[in-house]
Amino acid sequence: MKKIKSKELSELSREDLIKRLNDLRTELSKFRSAAARGTLKKELGEIKSVRRNIARVLTVMNQTNKREQKKE
Repeated sequence: MKKIKSKELSELSREDLIKRLNDLRTELSKFRSAAARGTLKKELGEIKSVRRNIARVLTVMNQTNKREQKKE
């Protein structure tokens, strides 16, 4: 999984961000179950990148929420 840039995320709509977040969480659960079974060998570093991408999406969502609240 490649690193998602915050600039790309800030250009997405709220619905797209939620969809991306759900996809990332699903992918993370697949990686964690594979790691628990012991079948995850070469993608062990993928868990870290997916977790960080989830954090990026949540950060952008929080930033947009705060911007919208300031406008009101």
